[in-house]
Amino acid sequence: MKILKSAAIAFSLTVAMGSFSTAAVAESDPGRVSHSPGDVIKEVSSRIDAAEAAIDNGASPDDINALIKKARDFTKELNANDKVARETAKVRDHMKLAEKSVKEANSTEAKAHLQKAKESNEGLKKLL
Repeated sequence: MKILKSAAIAFSLTVAMGSFSTAAVAESDPGRVSHSPGDVIKEVSSRIDAAEAAIDNGASPDDINALIKKARDFTKELNANDKVARETAKVRDHMKLAEKSVKEANSTEAKAHLQKAKESNEGLKKLL
């Protein structure tokens, strides 16, 4: 009887734990779109290209910084593992330096930082 009692408790505990949190029913926040890591990397690269094109076309520093900020903010959508998170932080750091260079009206340095950010971003594909 003692074994039957402990087996029933173990079974009910297993059922209770499994019903609350499983990967099958986990969802993102309501109204939030979840992106695959490959799509995020591709989109960040295209946003960096847009910022570089804006620099080449002589856009205002505020417009360029807005484009860089959009790309930097979109990197936060990349959820994979700790190694990817560290490398993504490096991408964001390069983008911050590019924003600082744009504010100082140093477009060549900004383009160099954006290029480094793009190379680091493309390197993330190897870590997935």
